[in-house]
Amino acid sequence: MKVSLKDIIRKLRKYEVRIRKAVHSHMHGNYKSIFKGSGIEFSDLREYQYGDDIRTIDWNVTAKGHGSYVRLFQEDKEQHIIFLVDVSASLNIGKDNQTKFDIIKEIAGVLMLSAVKEGSEIGLVCYSDKKELYIAPDKGIKHAYYLISKLFNLESESALTDLNKATQYTLSILKRKSIVIVLSDFIDENYDKNLISLSKKHDLVLIQIQDTREIHLPSMGIIPLVDTETNKTIWVNSSSKTFRANMEKRQRVIQTKLENFSKSYESNYTCIKTHEDYIIKLVELFRVRNFHKKSA
Repeated sequence: MKVSLKDIIRKLRKYEVRIRKAVHSHMHGNYKSIFKGSGIEFSDLREYQYGDDIRTIDWNVTAKGHGSYVRLFQEDKEQHIIFLVDVSASLNIGKDNQTKFDIIKEIAGVLMLSAVKEGSEIGLVCYSDKKELYIAPDKGIKHAYYLISKLFNLESESALTDLNKATQYTLSILKRKSIVIVLSDFIDENYDKNLISLSKKHDLVLIQIQDTREIHLPSMGIIPLVDTETNKTIWVNSSSKTFRANMEKRQRVIQTKLENFSKSYESNYTCIKTHEDYIIKLVELFRVRNFHKKSA
């Protein structure tokens, strides 16, 4: 039975209130925005004072010989947030109404509602191995509902994955510094270069979705497995220690790669499993984000 959009919105609004209350309870002072600190724009110049961070010195102005000057910045309240959503067939794994793609759609919807309540402009890119959908950033709750509707009703034309093309396309459409939230299982290769470019030019958040059966497949002897992207069936011995170890290793390698990437390129990363309470994981993700923004 297909759930109505009205029921979906009701559920997402309930979750959005929960995440907002939880995130704010961990924050102090003026740090009350879930997405705080990512949209930073140049504001003005003033003379260098003892104790100023030398990284803020404007060397072009200073070189003119009228003293040392530092650049002042202010938070851009009207932030751009782009949701880059993987919609390939590898996400159609999991229980009914709790597949990886179901969870990705819910997480995106919850964060969209949070973002528009803070005055941010939100946009959506859905990608398989080609662009499936692009909606330009805009403000307002009606726009958020529109994005959620398009995402939840999307039927991809392609089953394949190409994260390299997805990140390349996203780079091409962004004309200003943005928060880019990537939601995917990251089961792909050779997407590092463009992901690095995104992290250098924008504020990057990586949310990986896993299903437990991708790591710990039940031991049921020889069984058929369907590759959801190619629709090919292969027979495997699910009781084989080697096969089970390789499945676990594959997922562990992806997760370790993303953890190392986030540390090296100052992005944020979390891994959420389909059976987990994703609100708890999102609260921790944004608690860490705000701590780092405040420390910076």
